[in-house]
Amino acid sequence: MKRRITDVLFLMAGAFLFALAVNLFVIPNDLAEGGVTGITIILYYLFHWSPGLMNLILNGILLLIGYKFLDKTTTVYTIIAVVFNSLFLHLTEDWSIASNELWVNTIFAGVFAGLGIGLIVKVGGTTAGTVILARLANKYLDWSISYGLLFFDLIVAFSSYFIIGPQGLMCTIVLLFVGTKTMEFIIEGLNPKKAVMIISSKQDEIAKQVIEKMDRGVTVLSGHGYYTKNPKEILYIVISKQEVPMLKKIVRAEDEIAFITIHDVRDVFGEGFIELSKS
Repeated sequence: MKRRITDVLFLMAGAFLFALAVNLFVIPNDLAEGGVTGITIILYYLFHWSPGLMNLILNGILLLIGYKFLDKTTTVYTIIAVVFNSLFLHLTEDWSIASNELWVNTIFAGVFAGLGIGLIVKVGGTTAGTVILARLANKYLDWSISYGLLFFDLIVAFSSYFIIGPQGLMCTIVLLFVGTKTMEFIIEGLNPKKAVMIISSKQDEIAKQVIEKMDRGVTVLSGHGYYTKNPKEILYIVISKQEVPMLKKIVRAEDEIAFITIHDVRDVFGEGFIELSKS
């Protein structure tokens, strides 16, 4: 129960920050946005329809269509996020900030939007609209949620060209890029993980050094050279980005001709990393 309450508070905070991004920075500077919010902003520019109301209506329709692709918790969290986002868009509609610097406002719009969506996605919700599409792309195409969202958002943003003009569109692209990076930071954190595979004739010595000096587990995989057919043991290690230089130093000290590949890892669960949730 305590975790659910915390999640709802994060959803509310995310919805509030996203509403501030729209009402303090985007609309006053004739910028656009991606996704359903981008469509509501276009409708506001054309017909002065309330972004909060249109956000609720359009996202409600998309949620009715896409709910079957989301699990129960995500669906409930998305409904909460959409309702509060629409409410905060309405309540902050007349808020303003004393700033006439277009590029400063553009960057802050991206930061606030990225923080808002990042908090919502981090606890398992979405803001519906293109976030649903991004989560589906993540699930079925293994796309990063942040870049999937950027892809779908750009489609909507480019459609606003004839309303906001070339400068507005350029600023909007920067806004979306900043938002994507901010959201990526919120979701993945400061400590991205790396998966390292090492092929060496000194694998035993390297494994011992990694365990003793880095306190990291080592998995040994069996393989063989395709041409020579000689059996090889491959070391598989997951470490933080900051630990990569130390690992390279250990390998270089034991075997200067070792073969190393390093891969980015999106999520790591288990002992020594993040506990795998049962929910």
